[in-house]
Amino acid sequence: MVLAGGAVLLLAVGLLALMLVRPSSSAGPASPAAAPSDASVDVGFARDMSIHHQQAVEMSFIVRDRTSDEAVRRLAYDIINTQANQRGMMLGWLETWGRAKSSDAPPMQWMGHAFTPRGDGSLMPGMATDTELDALREAKGRAAEVLFLKLMTSHHRAGAEMAQAAAGSADTDAIRNLAAGMVRGQQSEIALMADMLKERGAKA
Repeated sequence: MVLAGGAVLLLAVGLLALMLVRPSSSAGPASPAAAPSDASVDVGFARDMSIHHQQAVEMSFIVRDRTSDEAVRRLAYDIINTQANQRGMMLGWLETWGRAKSSDAPPMQWMGHAFTPRGDGSLMPGMATDTELDALREAKGRAAEVLFLKLMTSHHRAGAEMAQAAAGSADTDAIRNLAAGMVRGQQSEIALMADMLKERGAKA
């Protein structure tokens, strides 16, 4: 009886050790089926907003070197840091979901309506054209500040609309929460830029 009891105890200990070594299937990474589909709001928004953010960062770097105004340079610095970080998060999620970072599908398709780019490098609503970016690169001082603030105001307005749509329609908490934060942040900066334009004798 003692031997039998010892054998049962050893078997129980062995099973417990096996359970500890082998993680349960629920603890593993999400399966591809659990990730948002390629045609989802989540994936479409992450792709499009990554491109949208990239241009905002580019414009901010340009104006940073075209003016010595501390208020404009501080705003540019904030946009660079915020939108570069958000872009990194969205590209990281696409990687985690196993989705390509770009697509041949038309921009904004995830919003449920067709959008025709106005061309000259402007791929989505609010995006500056290549001609407008060239003008920003050539401007200096107050002229550069005003042009940047006008272009970024249009950029933010369209970006906030995109984010609002994603915040209300995305399936993942990650995208809904990030998009809602974008709406608040960009609307706040739109108000700030309106004041900055007024100080410079211009309006959006």
